[in-house]
Amino acid sequence: MLRLQAFKYELIPDCEQARNMRRFAGSCRFVYNKALAMQKDNYEAGNKFIGFAGLCKALTSWRQSDETPWLKEAPCHPLQQALKDLERAYKNFFEKRADFPCFKRKGSGDSFRYPDPKQIKLDQSNSRIFLPKIGWLRYRNSRDVLGEVRNVTVSQSGGKWFASIQTQREVEQPLPTATTAIGIDVGVARFATMSDGSFIAPLNSFKKHQHRLARYQRRMSRKIKFSNNWKKAKARVQQIHTSIANARKDFLHKTTTTISQNHALVCIEDLQVRNMSKSSKGNSEQHGKMVKQKSGLNRAILDQGWGEFRRQLDYKVSWNGGMLLAVPPHNTSRTCPCCAHVSKDNRQTQAKFLCIDCGYENHADVVGAINVLERGYRLLACGESAQSGHSVKQEPTEATAQVTA
Repeated sequence: MLRLQAFKYELIPDCEQARNMRRFAGSCRFVYNKALAMQKDNYEAGNKFIGFAGLCKALTSWRQSDETPWLKEAPCHPLQQALKDLERAYKNFFEKRADFPCFKRKGSGDSFRYPDPKQIKLDQSNSRIFLPKIGWLRYRNSRDVLGEVRNVTVSQSGGKWFASIQTQREVEQPLPTATTAIGIDVGVARFATMSDGSFIAPLNSFKKHQHRLARYQRRMSRKIKFSNNWKKAKARVQQIHTSIANARKDFLHKTTTTISQNHALVCIEDLQVRNMSKSSKGNSEQHGKMVKQKSGLNRAILDQGWGEFRRQLDYKVSWNGGMLLAVPPHNTSRTCPCCAHVSKDNRQTQAKFLCIDCGYENHADVVGAINVLERGYRLLACGESAQSGHSVKQEPTEATAQVTA
């Protein structure tokens, strides 16, 4: 099988290289925003959508224009890649996978990508990488890069520069070492509850640093904007945000690695996190209800990282030869696993489940995980689609054959 994998390293640039990377990221941001404004004006004029080829012609004129001569100093391929990113953003919007593309601002996700592997040179023995118009860059070599280099993305986060090296390599089809199946119910009080009764406590990385973050944000708000003291306070706030994100990412990687190595079949709920964490503020005509309580719940949901948890499980389970199934989440904690009676009265509190029909009693999250596993078995056996309910064909794999045997 063909495995695509990215290896991310912290770069150690000198002053000139850091200045060039800031300029290149700014150039890509300028091209992205200018092309987005061009698409909006074109749509308002009633013309057809401008494709990638048309945007490339416009990019050539921008690079040759006297108004933007500094675009010539930036490498051409990252600028074209910014146009491809905009085209992909429009495609995701048309297919209802994302919101409408918005303009990028300075300091928020500054990055640029080198898509041509012929222009990239990697010297792992000396911990350095060559990028066009930047030169040889040293990086913190924490692990070996495996496979053939396909592209490199340079990004800035928390005042540091990073290089994400994407590679591809052929590997043998993995055989699962485990033969067990597990159902997982995610939540706020418990991050993940397993169908066997075990659970993983939440990390709550944002909640732990919430008061400290608010304190430094207040300090920054009292400074004169764009002054030296304001920049120092902003750097401190960014450092806290980076620590929160790194702690959450480390927790999710360790958790998903353990689950994927110990189970061949993993069943989770097909949750729509974006809809679950929508604001209930409402508008001027129709005000929302319990806005403060809902905002606290939204903050707790986003602090768990359910979307990233599912994304990591998806590829890690596949890499270990297993299978991940997403099942419909409705009434998983209200359905009795013994008699299949469904009622909101079955779940009396957040944690207590007591069936009003047969008297079955257990923790509500454990009941939800058991029902998730049962729905996963039905999906695997009958081919029921988790999204629409229509039947789909499932090709049996060795992992599922060992689980169902």
